[in-house]
Amino acid sequence: MRIGFIGLGTMGEPMAARLLDAGHAVTVHNRTRAREEPLAARGAGRAATPREAARAAEVLCTMVSDTPDVEAVLFGEDGAAAGLEPGAVVLEMSTIGPEAVRSMHARLAEQHVSLLDAPVSGGSEGAQQGTLSIMVGGEEAALERVRPLLEVLGKTVTYVGPSGAGQVAKAMNQVIVAGTYAAVAEGLALGLAAGIDVEAAHRAVSGGAAGSWGLTNRGPNMLRNTYPLGFRVRLHRKDLGIALDTAAALGVPLPVAAYVAQLETGLIKRGFGDEDVSAIARVVREQAGLES
Repeated sequence: MRIGFIGLGTMGEPMAARLLDAGHAVTVHNRTRAREEPLAARGAGRAATPREAARAAEVLCTMVSDTPDVEAVLFGEDGAAAGLEPGAVVLEMSTIGPEAVRSMHARLAEQHVSLLDAPVSGGSEGAQQGTLSIMVGGEEAALERVRPLLEVLGKTVTYVGPSGAGQVAKAMNQVIVAGTYAAVAEGLALGLAAGIDVEAAHRAVSGGAAGSWGLTNRGPNMLRNTYPLGFRVRLHRKDLGIALDTAAALGVPLPVAAYVAQLETGLIKRGFGDEDVSAIARVVREQAGLES
């Protein structure tokens, strides 16, 4: 397939690379143009603008930071919408608000272009290994057309409903991640404060009912108090903002997510916004008196 791919950050670059390695004709664009060079060296085309990336693309993937970025990529000056042909499919894989997605969906439908909101979960490891979980909202017929592409990127591709539903599912995911990481941080802090062999205890609880992806993959970082990037604190805080706004509109209280949002806001103010989300443990360790 002819694919345009816009956004080559921590997640986007390995995703575009997997599509390229699978034999698709991929044209890439990134705001910081130098990020295109490694993929170009592997055979990707380069586009100077989003519009150019979309021209002749059967599928356009966008993986950028926030709603204004998606709006600019699609509908701004030299935006991709102006380059898309009728019948094309846009895979909006960023995490943005459900209402924004529905608005974009309606605008693109006027030019006979389908938009699927297809946010992902699984971190940079999942993007590199092709094991992401992809939650999709929009028309099922459009999903079936692009499913082979999504199966290159993800271990699970799940249709969750009409336009915007994918973003609601991603909001659910980020709320659960928030609570899980906070609970892992608190549990490990308890073991550290008690002075037990906490690495052995970590292995023990990982095999029981407390076992989770976060405990297995991020627990060791929390024990070392080092937080190499998997998914940035500042982006997770943005995602929690979407979840909290969505929940408020529906009258759903999210006290745990609100608490974690406060922790992340503090981390960002202290300069830790580009660390992995598991840096929540920094605050928990400090509150427990484990850091001088």
